[in-house]
Amino acid sequence: QVQLVESGGGLVQAGGSLRLSCAASGRTFSGYAMGWFRQAPGKDREFVAAIRWSGGNTYYADSVKGRFTVSRDNAKNTVYLQMDSLKSEAPAVYYCAVTYASRPITDGRMYDWWGQGTQVTVSS
Repeated sequence: QVQLVESGGGLVQAGGSLRLSCAASGRTFSGYAMGWFRQAPGKDREFVAAIRWSGGNTYYADSVKGRFTVSRDNAKNTVYLQMDSLKSEAPAVYYCAVTYASRPITDGRMYDWWGQGTQVTVSS
């Protein structure tokens, strides 16, 4: 059974940085992709970034391109989301998720396993 545990959320001022971590367990993740999504209260879940475990290809939403960086540590089975130049926006819960790398990895409906989420709040 795949388990995902996010950490690293919190309160940060606009312009600051946070690094989220997602520790994955339960299988070997080659052939899979790991995605980050976020959801603010009253809004739909949106894609943020993703990385293919094999090869390390990365993908970003236009809204975070140039500010966020997704990476992985194979030895630790952990995916990171480095968030820089954070903007003052509504608080959101960030989720990591796993899907098969052959699927459209920017579509949250394609993901089978989800973490519990970590709250990120950016103050002005």
